[in-house]
Amino acid sequence: MAGAMAASRPGVLAQQLRELSKGQLGVPLLLLALLAMMILPIPPLLLDMFFTFNIALSLVVMLVAIYAMRPLDFAVFPTILLVTTLMRLALNVASTRVVLLHGHTGEGAAGHVIEAFGKVVIGGNYVVGMVVFIILLIINFVVVTKGAGRISEVSARFTLDAMPGKQMAIDADLNAGVITQEDARRRREEVGQEADFYGAMDGASKFVRGDAIAGMLILAINLIGGLAIGTLQHGLEFGRALEVYSLLTIGDGLVAQIPSLLLSTTAAIMVTRVNTSRDMGEQIYSQMFESHRAVTVTAVILAIMGIVPGMPHVAFLGLATLTGGFAWMLRSRSAGKTARSAKAAEEPRPAAVAPAELGWDDVSPVDVIGLEVGYRLIPMVDKAQSGALLGRIKGVRKKLSQDMGFLIPAVHIRDNLELLPNGYRLLLMGVATGEGEVYPERELAINPGQVFGRLEGLECRDPAFGLDAVWIDRSQRERAQTLGYTVVDASTVVATHLNQILLDNIEQLLGHEEVEQLVQKLAKLSPKLAEELVPGTISINQLLGVLKSLLAEGVPVRDIRSIAEAIATQASRTKDPVALASAVRVALSRTIFHALGNGAQNLPVITLEPQIEQMLGKSMQRSGPGGGDPEDIVLEPGLAERLQRSIAEAAQRQEAQGKTAVLLVPGPLRAVLSRFLRHTHRAMKVISYQEVPENRQITIEATVG
Repeated sequence: MAGAMAASRPGVLAQQLRELSKGQLGVPLLLLALLAMMILPIPPLLLDMFFTFNIALSLVVMLVAIYAMRPLDFAVFPTILLVTTLMRLALNVASTRVVLLHGHTGEGAAGHVIEAFGKVVIGGNYVVGMVVFIILLIINFVVVTKGAGRISEVSARFTLDAMPGKQMAIDADLNAGVITQEDARRRREEVGQEADFYGAMDGASKFVRGDAIAGMLILAINLIGGLAIGTLQHGLEFGRALEVYSLLTIGDGLVAQIPSLLLSTTAAIMVTRVNTSRDMGEQIYSQMFESHRAVTVTAVILAIMGIVPGMPHVAFLGLATLTGGFAWMLRSRSAGKTARSAKAAEEPRPAAVAPAELGWDDVSPVDVIGLEVGYRLIPMVDKAQSGALLGRIKGVRKKLSQDMGFLIPAVHIRDNLELLPNGYRLLLMGVATGEGEVYPERELAINPGQVFGRLEGLECRDPAFGLDAVWIDRSQRERAQTLGYTVVDASTVVATHLNQILLDNIEQLLGHEEVEQLVQKLAKLSPKLAEELVPGTISINQLLGVLKSLLAEGVPVRDIRSIAEAIATQASRTKDPVALASAVRVALSRTIFHALGNGAQNLPVITLEPQIEQMLGKSMQRSGPGGGDPEDIVLEPGLAERLQRSIAEAAQRQEAQGKTAVLLVPGPLRAVLSRFLRHTHRAMKVISYQEVPENRQITIEATVG
């Protein structure tokens, strides 16, 4: 056993060293070192090293904050601020002990760093040195620390208030297919990290404020305690004691206040940064010196002040000359950019070629999906200008293709000078299906139903869902999200409108080419089934009719194998696409139920009274000899209107509770009622009793009479 223990000790030691190298023991060791500095006496040489390290660490932290692209890139800053504050306070305790114990021996009692800083600030006059040090404390406490703390508090509050709006914007982009699930998860994590960061900064600012107060108290304690100890215990003259302990106190306080001021400034920089992925220097240069006018006017004002009698002419006129030279450089650079743009626009175009004879190639086919834009929206769809709308449209097509089970045709984009400059038009099979107007330089704040204030801007309606909305300046984005609005950019508005148009007309996007691709996909999975289905059982045209019937009611065709098996089983009885689609729906009952119930075991439904079901069953017209499949019902107009209104009211009550409106009816009535309600309440889904899986349950929420 002893041998085993001896053999295990090197392994344990190696494991501890590995943990130490990974930083798992670094923080506990640092805290132990801080406690040791507060309790144990530290020699002056070690104090010099610690004070120098503290100043270097503060400089590193400040430079990292300056070069960080976004505040979240330095999210560990609040923790670092706490650790550095504790280190500084521990050094203050250690240096105070040395000053009070050995200050009577001379100015170098607490190390050369404190002595050097004290002599530089005092400069031979202790009153002036004390005043300068108090001014530094006031700057740190009243200006930097107080301002940074206020900004942290406001930023934390507004960030937390804006979280619901940002989450809704992410959900809107995800539902529109603009982003993937992974992108949405990453953006939600960023929103949570941003809230955590500003909340931590709000608390960390209290550390900085407390550190400044502690600096003033330590200054008074060191000075008063040093004078008392020097005169009463060590018999120093009051003048000598004041000279020694003033130098040591001011030097000690200055060595602590310089890192404190640096970290206070760093905290202010972090909370005042705009959350954009740009370097701080790049932001300052691009926003302050983008135009030469401000610098030019400044140079003129300095020159005027320089020629006023009594003013220091050399200082003002010299600075005016430098400022004027800088303004001339900015103007030259701006003029060069303008000239290059004009030259690119005036480049000679190739000579026109004589037109050839017309042919069938000149007759362009009708695009399945088209998008026409006004001339001001061209940059949104121009690859050369990194048009954001192109990526959004690709995302919409990808998500719809994955959800519905077939490849959505490409969207053909062209400009149309007949449209409004900010207008766009969506076309299906060459026919205008939707249009709207967007403003690329603004963002759309959509009222989801409950907001807590009004916004200034261009009032309108969301083109996709008809909700009240306002086009606002980008600077109002945070305020709009705080008030509860869902804020999206112009590209997202167009992409969401396109997504809704395609969903409403999804069956029109499926053609022979897409059906043949589905059959080929089936042949790879089940070759025998594919061979039996087409052309053995039904034709491509009949299969197209069945799939269109499914898509018209929002049923995806991803599970082509189950669809083919249901058709092959039912095709011996009927070739009618509606009857085949009903059989396929029963085969896909699990998929349909899962989609309607969002994965829940229980589905709330609306039913019809038995008398209504009997009346509708008797009024149905059947086609084919001997009564075939149901095609339509004949009702008195007033009764049909009342029935539609009653079902619509029940559906609205369901939707108001956040539930999907589902009407449960007998199998023979399902297809007829689905067509009956499709044009009046498209959101209502109609299922039959046969489409409820055996392992699922239903709850009747309302009965329509």
